[in-house]
Amino acid sequence: MVVAAGSGRRFGADKLRARLGGRRVLDVSVAVAARATDGVVVVVHPDHLAAERHRLGTGDLDVPVRVVAGGETRSASVRAGLDAVPATSELVAVHDGARPLASEGLWRRVLAALEGPGGDEAGAPGSAAPDGVVPVVPVTDTLRRVDGGVVDRAGLVAVQTPQAFRAAALRAAHAGGGDATDDAGLVEAVGGRIAQVAGEASNLKITTPDDLVVAAALWAGRETGSPVGPDTGPGVA
Repeated sequence: MVVAAGSGRRFGADKLRARLGGRRVLDVSVAVAARATDGVVVVVHPDHLAAERHRLGTGDLDVPVRVVAGGETRSASVRAGLDAVPATSELVAVHDGARPLASEGLWRRVLAALEGPGGDEAGAPGSAAPDGVVPVVPVTDTLRRVDGGVVDRAGLVAVQTPQAFRAAALRAAHAGGGDATDDAGLVEAVGGRIAQVAGEASNLKITTPDDLVVAAALWAGRETGSPVGPDTGPGVA
């Protein structure tokens, strides 16, 4: 699932239709998802539903693509997307459409960790199989509270998407209609276990115009083979 139903208020325009290497940010995100999964549900703003169904639903991707309208909040949009996921699907990955630089390898890594026998990169092998897997990267900036005092970075990580879940666990977490910026938090709130895998330093979320400038530079480096741009491996600090 690629969630792309936001208003782009902080960006000042529709960031998912901004260009990255000549392609729309949303198109890049959907294409990577299609290479790593058996099918893609794209959740878009209701105002763009007809246009995106025509564009994405009739494209040349190798897996089925369904386009549905999102809700008022991110969680409502994920629930709308879940309604379009086939009932036979056992695993669901949820990704922010505004993270176009997430590699196919990252998608496959979170799904593989969920399909594994248990344990993860941050836990002991042989532990109970997780209900969800999230990619994380180290927090490298110094963090300071608004009311004073530096926050100890030890034990802190930044969480990215795509996040993969057992479909039953994700549906159960959303059944109560709660709201969160992160699906893993909802799954944990109903008793689910979340595992971690190494994320990618280049997997930034495009929120402001400056983010798009950085993403464009990373994309250009990835296309040309420059060391500034490629996916240089998991968990690069």
